[in-house]
Amino acid sequence: MRIALAGLATSHPYTDARTLARHAELVVWEPDPARLRRFTDEHPQAKVADGLDELLAGEPDGVVLTVPNPRVPEALGRVLETGVPCFVNKPAAATREQLDALRRLPVHERVLSASVLRFAPAFAGFRAEPLDVLSVRATVRHDVGMWADGYNAWQDTPGEGGGTMVTMGIHGVELLVALLGPDVRLVGAAGARRHYRTLRSEDTGMLALQWANGTVGTVEILGVSEGEAYTVTLHGRQRSESVVIEAGPDPVQGLGYAGTIEAFLGMVRGGPSPVPWEQTMAILEILVSARERAATG
Repeated sequence: MRIALAGLATSHPYTDARTLARHAELVVWEPDPARLRRFTDEHPQAKVADGLDELLAGEPDGVVLTVPNPRVPEALGRVLETGVPCFVNKPAAATREQLDALRRLPVHERVLSASVLRFAPAFAGFRAEPLDVLSVRATVRHDVGMWADGYNAWQDTPGEGGGTMVTMGIHGVELLVALLGPDVRLVGAAGARRHYRTLRSEDTGMLALQWANGTVGTVEILGVSEGEAYTVTLHGRQRSESVVIEAGPDPVQGLGYAGTIEAFLGMVRGGPSPVPWEQTMAILEILVSARERAATG
């Protein structure tokens, strides 16, 4: 099996590769020499391609795509032309222009893009009966201080990577849509800089959502946090239920990275994506709308 890693723009493909290396031969393309060197130092047996065309010409069995958001539509379009399964590391779009470009692509059933938390073991057995749920809340605790000194500035730039509202907000929106479905709209959004004053985006945010059946929900984004944890709470008439997703002793397992790669390899073996593209587009619509409406200060 040959798996191509198209881009190393975030930390995720490095984590992905550690799992994939146990199953497949790796081929990688990344235009940034420092990022590529970090990868090849860890995976000296990986083959290096000079560009995306060369990477895809090697006829990989699957592609993990991780390029800066503005480049995703074009790069994904080229991957789609090959027909091979593709996992697009989150988020697949961060602006209206990027989302509209994604909508025009002929996405097939073996394309997956999702927050890894959807595949976290702690969340796997958590279920909701939408008619019994009055309201829902997702709380995202993930520190964004890494951007305060300019690291990966494109991620923190609202018009490129979407900033904290999109890059961290996707974790909460993804979990709620996984539980209650994609028939949801954004009601409101707000963001602020409370601690990291040098950010281009916000370090704290809130999204308000409503599903077609009337259920309301909120996503709290806490980008100033000593620990990383994600909590989902379902409120019913008689009681509330919560699940907490944490790294635990093995973050690759606990946060869902391993489960995501298992889902991707299932597509490589011929299965469809376990996450309908309809859900992915609904999640991205919420995030892009929130980015458009949120104020920073």
